[in-house]
Amino acid sequence: MFMKNNLKINVKGMDIAVSKSGEMDYISLTDIAKTKESDSRAADIIKNWIRNRGTIEFIGTWEQLHNPNFKVVEFDHFRMNAGLTSFVLSPGKWIEKTNAIGIQVKGGRYGGTYAHKDIAFEFCSAISPVFKLYLIKEFQRLKDEELKQLGWDIRRNLTKINYRIHTDAIREHLIPQELSREQINLVYASEADLLNMALFGKTAKQWRDENPDEKGNIRDFANVSQLVCLANLENLNAHFIQEELTQQERLQRLNQIAIQQMRLLVEDRMVTKIDKGGGDE
Repeated sequence: MFMKNNLKINVKGMDIAVSKSGEMDYISLTDIAKTKESDSRAADIIKNWIRNRGTIEFIGTWEQLHNPNFKVVEFDHFRMNAGLTSFVLSPGKWIEKTNAIGIQVKGGRYGGTYAHKDIAFEFCSAISPVFKLYLIKEFQRLKDEELKQLGWDIRRNLTKINYRIHTDAIREHLIPQELSREQINLVYASEADLLNMALFGKTAKQWRDENPDEKGNIRDFANVSQLVCLANLENLNAHFIQEELTQQERLQRLNQIAIQQMRLLVEDRMVTKIDKGGGDE
């Protein structure tokens, strides 16, 4: 299974790799094992842990809850043989025989044995219950940071989604046939600046001239209230285009609407709280 978004969290001075596969988070068992022994012993620690009957029952039950393709017959075989002196099991063999998804073996720069966070925390209990507490704390901090970033992405992408509706309306109603790409881009730029002027009172170029040292554009520095208003203006402009209003008429209407909406938005306590990075009370 393809794993991406390699990150590291620092737990009591040790770097622990974290990856994402689909919607699930995986934590490096190899890095956790290194906190107990040297690098060369990490694989042996994981093998000794996974061959334990209690471990097999735990990870097998996890698979039955989350994996419809899990091979229960092979799981039962491993469970019956656990505890025998001759019984040997590795993460790779577990995955191959049972079609497990809770544990992953990964090669390359961030290689090693990874496990879903539920399983990784269980493994950590066997290594060091105290370390497990610190691991959970740092992992939760990582997820909190992801949620903050997600909140910004949602607000930023709101205008991008609506911009597609807006540009589709421009393509259908404003652009004559057989225009060159350069001409089409000029029309789009003109319409984008129509919205900028209605909301910010200036064009993108005017903003760049006033802020030569800033990276990004005027919309990158907009607050939540402005982004919400901008999304609404994009939809309204598309509607006005379909009604065949002139650009001057549209600019005047959009500016009046922007003034009204911004007055309401800046007085909205919830929007103000999001702007300041807060959550629910």
